[in-house]
Amino acid sequence: MAETLRRLTNTSSFSVLQDKLESWHRDYHVISCDQNLNRCCELIELTAKIQGQLFTILNLAAAEGGHYAGVDTLKTRLLPWLGTCFSMARPSVSDDTSLQLIQESVEKDRRIRELSASHDNDVQKLDTQLCSTRLQLDSVRSELVEAQNELDETKSKSATTLLATEDEILQLKADLRSAHEQQEIYRRKLDALDDYERQIRLLRDEVSYLNTEKAMLQKRLMRSRSPSPPPRLSLSSSPVRSESPTRAQLTNSSRHARLVSRLSDLYSVERLEAQNLLRRYIADLEMVQKIIFIAVVESFNTAKLAYRQFKLRVRKTLSSTHFGVESLEDAAVDYIVRNLDLYDVQTSINDVINAMNVNPRISFPPDVDFVLISALIRETCRVAFAMQTLDPPLDLAFASDGELYNDNRYRRSYDSEFTAPLVMYHVWPALMEGDVVLVKGEAVTRRGAPWSRSRSRSVSPVRSRSLSPTRSLVSPFNI
Repeated sequence: MAETLRRLTNTSSFSVLQDKLESWHRDYHVISCDQNLNRCCELIELTAKIQGQLFTILNLAAAEGGHYAGVDTLKTRLLPWLGTCFSMARPSVSDDTSLQLIQESVEKDRRIRELSASHDNDVQKLDTQLCSTRLQLDSVRSELVEAQNELDETKSKSATTLLATEDEILQLKADLRSAHEQQEIYRRKLDALDDYERQIRLLRDEVSYLNTEKAMLQKRLMRSRSPSPPPRLSLSSSPVRSESPTRAQLTNSSRHARLVSRLSDLYSVERLEAQNLLRRYIADLEMVQKIIFIAVVESFNTAKLAYRQFKLRVRKTLSSTHFGVESLEDAAVDYIVRNLDLYDVQTSINDVINAMNVNPRISFPPDVDFVLISALIRETCRVAFAMQTLDPPLDLAFASDGELYNDNRYRRSYDSEFTAPLVMYHVWPALMEGDVVLVKGEAVTRRGAPWSRSRSRSVSPVRSRSLSPTRSLVSPFNI
């Protein structure tokens, strides 16, 4: 009996029964009807097994008490309970088998609880991982949104930077263009400054020479004012002319050679510079050469007129104070030779430009002015003015478009038709001393040249001088 009781105690059958009841109670409303019936039958079977073991113990305990021990207890408790509540059926299995089944059931329940606990732990871990994954996903989404915002901002900044860079490039190009223009203007001014410096050196040399001449004249004046017997003049005799030459006569040959050489320099240097300057605004080389030729001719005409007017003023000034053996004409010419710097070359330049503005043979862009070639005009006027002081004076040969080509006066240009008999237009005038050709000019001969002394006045419109102030070009030769 003690062994049976020990096995029943070790199996914890009542604890298992209590756990199953509690588990059934928790899951009663969750599981289905068949599962509830199966649970109930399982509990009944387990209770029957436990009761069978208890009856075995009861039988063994009663047998240990003898024939009469425990009879009262059986009569008063067991028999009435059996009669009213319970009908015992002996199990078909042995006690050991029943206990083994109970142990297996307990083991299964324990495993089920462990698996359930493990499952709950796994589910909890999965829930934790799911929450963590969701948090990471939300973080990644927020980072993605931030990255998208940064990308949009970067795109906007890049577009703004690109526009700013393009504006800077355009501004730099404009600044570079302006710098080139300023450089060109400064270069022209520097060339003009070099020309002015050269003229200043020449004037200083002339002043030095004039100072020497002035000292000599003062000495001569002092000697002439010394007391001497008055000369006896005959009424029938002509005034005595001094045999001593004036400075103009002494320097005539040297000035002649220097002025002819200077005119050749104008052709080879200043003419080409003016031609290159005009080609920036006029693509037609023929029109450029015509403009230069007319500028040279007008400069000579204006300088000759200025010389005559200047000579008249000098003669009028010297007539009241002139004395000496030389004639008034020689004194006037000598005075002009000594004071060539008194020539108002600026007025002549303005007159030449005005004449060119109304010349119908040439045309010029309305946005620029003939002031561009004022350096050539200035030097030509000075040379032409000085040539009028020579004896005999030098002048240009008469030239007309369409005239018969004269090989003694001109040479053909490189682009001429060498078999053409007529002059299409002139490039440079010929220099004459009376009827003698000193320096040949240059002309362009082509077939089909018009046989006339002047071109049609409808070649180009008449340029009005009133347009000049509105032109936007700033000439480097501001004089």
